[in-house]
Amino acid sequence: MHIPDGYLSPQTYIPLYGVSIAFLGIALKKIREDLSAKHIPYLAMAAAFSFLVQMFNIPIPGGTTGHAVGAGIIALLLGPWTAVIAVSVVLIMQAFVFGDGGITAIGANCFNMAIVMPFVAYWTFILLKGFSQNTARVTVAAFFSGYVGLTAAAVCAAFMFGIQPIIAAGPDGMPLYAPYPLSIAIPAMAVEHLFVFSIVEGVMTVALLKYFLKNESTLIYAMREASREKV
Repeated sequence: MHIPDGYLSPQTYIPLYGVSIAFLGIALKKIREDLSAKHIPYLAMAAAFSFLVQMFNIPIPGGTTGHAVGAGIIALLLGPWTAVIAVSVVLIMQAFVFGDGGITAIGANCFNMAIVMPFVAYWTFILLKGFSQNTARVTVAAFFSGYVGLTAAAVCAAFMFGIQPIIAAGPDGMPLYAPYPLSIAIPAMAVEHLFVFSIVEGVMTVALLKYFLKNESTLIYAMREASREKV
């Protein structure tokens, strides 16, 4: 999921830097307005959690690996804007300190995993849960929030790869960056996430949401927002 240097053209990664910086600016403003002082330590814990789960790579046939991200459950617990900050901090630190993801691709990686994923996960949960408090429905909504969120992030990364041969080719027509077209990049990324990594993300999201429902239900942002809309 982490895009390294050399895979994206400047036509791609420069605009994505701009988009990600804009979202980070909005997220910082939202947090200052909405996040209470008692929840600030949870922001640090959320970043630490996302960093930790991303370190556990799952090998699959074909010589590649993948991992959960944790952006979905952070969005459910603390809100999608908080997830933008928490996951972005992790991705920036990973790129500069651990070389996990390229420096030029930080904007793209933040867009996929810290913007697309938490917002897709959050709204998937809200739409599937509705106003129901039924445990089974909440569980299904939580699973698909993580599952759909990570899959959406993977497809966005695949789309970035797939457009490179179209927008950045040499005089001889050879791709200068990621070489595979959309017809290869999207299925390759989508299949491994649909059948492996997104399932792991969904199960993890369910497990953690159930824990907080049992032990600290008032913390869960998505449940509070759903109740507020119902009123």
